[in-house]
Amino acid sequence: MADCLFCAIAAGVIPSTEVLSTDLVYAFRDLHPVAPTHVLVVPREHIVDAAHITADQGKVLTEIFDVARRVARADGLAERGSRLVLNIGPDSGNSVAHLHLHVLGGRRLGWPPG
Repeated sequence: MADCLFCAIAAGVIPSTEVLSTDLVYAFRDLHPVAPTHVLVVPREHIVDAAHITADQGKVLTEIFDVARRVARADGLAERGSRLVLNIGPDSGNSVAHLHLHVLGGRRLGWPPG
C-alpha cells in the first residue's frame, strides 16, 4: 500500500534499524521503545490488523511468530521471558494501520504495558 508507513519501512524506502528480515516478514527496532528490547515484526504483505487476518495468511502468521521467537532469543530474552503484543484499532493505542507484533523485554514488565 503506497501510503502505509510500515509498507515503506519493510520495502526499504524509509530507513529503520533492521533486526531480522525474511521473504515474508521484516523486524526492526521501534523508534520510541518502552523496554530495552522493543522490536516490531511486520508482514511485507499489507494487512490492516489482526482483525483482518484471513485463513489464507497462515504462512505469514507463522513467520511473524517464528521471527518474534528468533528476535527474543537473539536479544537474550529466551530465559527471562518476553511479551508479544498485537494492538487492534485506535483505542488500543495502535497508530499505524498495518499488522505488527511488538516484541518487548529486557526488564521486568508491569501491567498495563508501557
